[in-house]
Amino acid sequence: MDVDVLVVGAGPTGLTLGVDLARRGVEALVAERAGTLFPGSRGKGVQPRTQEVFDDLGVLDAIRAAGGPYPPRMIWRDGRQAGVRPMFEPVEATGGAPYTDPLMVAQWRTQEVLHARMTELGGRVAFDRELTGLAQDPEGVTACFADGRPVRARYVVAADGGRSAVRRAVGIGMTGETVDPSPFLVADVRVRGLDREHWHTFPGEDGTGLMLCPLAGTEDFQLAARLPEGETPDLSLEGLRTLVAAGTHLGPEDLTEVRWASEFRPRAALADRFRAGRVLLAGDAAHVHSPAGGQGLNTSVQDAYNLGWKLGAVLRDGAPDALLDTYEEERRANAAAMLDLSTGVHRGEVQRGKATVQLGLGYGESSLSEDTRPEPTEIRAGDRAPDGTVDGVRLFDAFRGPHWTLLGAELPGVRSLPAGYGPGVFLIRPDGYVGWAGDSAEGLGSYLARVGLA
Repeated sequence: MDVDVLVVGAGPTGLTLGVDLARRGVEALVAERAGTLFPGSRGKGVQPRTQEVFDDLGVLDAIRAAGGPYPPRMIWRDGRQAGVRPMFEPVEATGGAPYTDPLMVAQWRTQEVLHARMTELGGRVAFDRELTGLAQDPEGVTACFADGRPVRARYVVAADGGRSAVRRAVGIGMTGETVDPSPFLVADVRVRGLDREHWHTFPGEDGTGLMLCPLAGTEDFQLAARLPEGETPDLSLEGLRTLVAAGTHLGPEDLTEVRWASEFRPRAALADRFRAGRVLLAGDAAHVHSPAGGQGLNTSVQDAYNLGWKLGAVLRDGAPDALLDTYEEERRANAAAMLDLSTGVHRGEVQRGKATVQLGLGYGESSLSEDTRPEPTEIRAGDRAPDGTVDGVRLFDAFRGPHWTLLGAELPGVRSLPAGYGPGVFLIRPDGYVGWAGDSAEGLGSYLARVGLA
């Protein structure tokens, strides 16, 4: 089988990339080791910047319908309600940033939405395909699978998680640290005796404790617990019943069902490289986060969003292969910053809110960000392109789709609008960042050639 891109892993990263490639007409195959999509809720926070990504990919309405807002946190002590606190510092909506509140969506539901969208666009997932090896040559990559059916691709993207078989196959190391020596567990459970209007928190001794969060859009609660060092988590129904009865005012019989459960020890780790020839790493294959602060899934989705348009430009628009080097340049620095942020939230050093919504992330230091103005204005090359209105057209509506958008000048074959961010010319990348800015369009030609527009 020959494809343009083989994506290994059908989690949020691989499915987001599958959606983006499908809408660009890139022939891609998403290969998943398991027989089904991931069944749990591990990554449940969809940050505002990711909501903007999902808006562009045409899935935001479905994502909203699949989840809901975060409830406030209810603190319990000795079986009594000890106070209610908001989960996040408030972030004020503006005309340039219409989405400011995180959404809670169980990971399995996010994946269902992305899978449905990819299928609608003609993309496909092959389940029960376990990768066993890779071989690169100057023209492409041959991927071998346990079922004996190889796949030939021009590029391979590792979206197969923190224990990535692809990353190991190409010999890329991963450097990291243990964020917390204590064992943790997370599970999707059915519980009675708790309201669904609060995220119920039961602090224990020495930093242990557990939380029961009603999962928006489902009948489940997410159980998350930090256990004493050296303890082995028991993920069975009886084991979780014992845990809940010991740590809360609920009885063991109040936990009626376990739908999915997993244990982990929080780590922060970053791949030494995000590219090895024709193989690129994305998502947890490239960076592993503590779940605190809801940064891992969101950073992973944005990896795919950054990489999708670049693969499309190289494979469909004649852009040079060197464009793919900017993926590592931009996303590895971003992932490193998000790892520090996740660790800070986990350790109580950073408050959830303005720091975690990811609206301030940009690529100002990237070689793909060119600003030729002697006196740049507030919005510069590399910045996230804000929403707004130009000649009665909402900018996010104009940006939606796999194309580039030019504000303040006209260019054949490129969606063009009058100036949107004050005087000057702004070329907006397909992933919603300002790629090039100038007082006029003079000098834009060399940039267009780099990205496959000339």
